[in-house]
Amino acid sequence: MKIGFLGGSFDPVHFGHLLAAQDAYEQHKLDRLILVPAAQAPLKPNDVQSSSEDRLAMLRAAIEWDHRFEISDIELRRGGVSYTIDSARHFRNLYPNDELYWVIGGDQLPKLHLWKDINELAQLVEFIFLERPGYPIKARADIPGLKLHRCDGHLLAISSTELRERTRRELSLDYFVPHKAIVYIKEHSLYRDIR
Repeated sequence: MKIGFLGGSFDPVHFGHLLAAQDAYEQHKLDRLILVPAAQAPLKPNDVQSSSEDRLAMLRAAIEWDHRFEISDIELRRGGVSYTIDSARHFRNLYPNDELYWVIGGDQLPKLHLWKDINELAQLVEFIFLERPGYPIKARADIPGLKLHRCDGHLLAISSTELRERTRRELSLDYFVPHKAIVYIKEHSLYRDIR
């Protein structure tokens, strides 16, 4: 079985995340794709504004109808800084005979050597990296045993930071965020007091 994993803060989840998941799922013929919300991203220390419970609820609301996608709350339950290596070890133990793929943006390739225990990580999972169609590979990470698979993604220039700011300014999240996640944000008054 081919299982893909897409991590992120998902604060809030938006169509850029979901298109990345769908592109990787379809182009690489994955059997499952698991979204892995981070408790705290190591290279983005101030990226999370809302609680683990709220981010998990928004993610569930966004994909509950889609049988292709699942959610793992392993990093949220673990707490602290979320390192991909810890999750990869967990998933490798859980799925010892399956092919595991970690989905990343092409912009992460030049930073991959900075990831914790990257040499071990490269032995546990293969990487699918998303690039804009027609663009050449920007960088090759020089990591022993690293397996990279390109994915021509429908990359959208949407950032969760921008969406939190839009909410604070009382601008619409329509066409950026799935409707059920927008309803959740409104019902729980998320991102209103961010400065």
